[in-house]
Amino acid sequence: MIPDASNMSAAVAQHAREFFLARQPILDRNQHLVAYELLFRAAAVGPANVVDHVAATAMVMAHVAELGLENVVGDSLGFVNIDADVLMSDFIGFLPADKVVLEILETVQVTPAIIERIKELGQAGYQFALDDVVVQSEDVRQLLPLVQFIKIDIAGLQPDTLRSLATELKQSGKKLLAEKVETPAEFQVCLDLGFDYFQGYYFARPLILSGKKLSPSQLAIVQLMSQIAADEDSMALEHTIKHDVPLSLNLLRLVNTAGVGAGRHIESVGQALMVLGRVQLQRWLQILLYAGAGHGESLKSPLLVLATTRGRLLELMTQKRFPGKRALSEKSFTVGIISLMDALFGLSMEQVLEQLAVASEVREALLYRRGELGDMLKLAEYIERIEQAWPLLPPLMRKLGLSPQDLAELQVHAFRWANSIADAKQ
Repeated sequence: MIPDASNMSAAVAQHAREFFLARQPILDRNQHLVAYELLFRAAAVGPANVVDHVAATAMVMAHVAELGLENVVGDSLGFVNIDADVLMSDFIGFLPADKVVLEILETVQVTPAIIERIKELGQAGYQFALDDVVVQSEDVRQLLPLVQFIKIDIAGLQPDTLRSLATELKQSGKKLLAEKVETPAEFQVCLDLGFDYFQGYYFARPLILSGKKLSPSQLAIVQLMSQIAADEDSMALEHTIKHDVPLSLNLLRLVNTAGVGAGRHIESVGQALMVLGRVQLQRWLQILLYAGAGHGESLKSPLLVLATTRGRLLELMTQKRFPGKRALSEKSFTVGIISLMDALFGLSMEQVLEQLAVASEVREALLYRRGELGDMLKLAEYIERIEQAWPLLPPLMRKLGLSPQDLAELQVHAFRWANSIADAKQ
């Protein structure tokens, strides 16, 4: 039976708005974004707020149905954790089979009823993953024929154990997903072991190399941003853009994708400058630093998606908290975008800011997480790390005057906007 969100009780509908939502990127071997794990945590913290897991999951799924899963994951898949109670319930029907992978938690004890339920849902089009596999147990062996993905939490596993486990499970013909991959070195190990997918923030860790230089495409964009900061005339800006053909094409593609022309198709650099204005041009250049001078595939960069999500979320939070303060909302966007440029450039944040002209409050937020902008950046980072940081969310949100429902709505708008950038076509 597929439940109807409109039939959920008022109490469940209300509690569905009291959850924090996060999405964690899942990448393929080419470092392209292919899926997100969706994570939810109750907004209230403490033993007094623990609720029945089935009821909590019903609220979460009602929440997802209300938000619209396609707004959260875009064209990607969403991985969602389920336990035995949820697996056997009708709540699964809130999730579209073509958009989710159901992660069977390691706590699920395999029974004939569980196996039949997985087969039933599989026939309905659902895909499954085994979560946190650390050993080839009897339960794992029974479930292996019924799943498409196997997730291995690499944190704490000894290299020899990881190697033997990956080798053994690879023979099953299933897709292997390494989770909690936190460093480029860990990624390389898992890549060499034949893992198909990778989850963790290794791609957002700055790998600082002595003497690292910006690429030619990055230098061209930084030069243009410097011209804007120096208030050079529009003809000079247009000349610089036209001199770099990939930059011109990517700028026009992104601007048209985002629909900033209010229904008009922008066909020339001069037209883009006239329609955008300098503040908006600065924004698109910041985004293009992540895409570089590459082709369409570079827009699938997880770093670009994370940076645009942060930038848009901080901007929307500022608009919510300080209506009409456009200059502040633009600074907020800049903080979010630049906050990952250390990873992008392979430089320290101090070195990044030597290349870019930014306001003092932007600098304070990026270097020290200080001020209003720093608090909002911390909130975005806590959400991304919700498994570890969720107890820190409520006090910071109270300080910022935001409710869980406010945050969820702003996140969905930010997700949708960042998805549109990643899905831009040439």
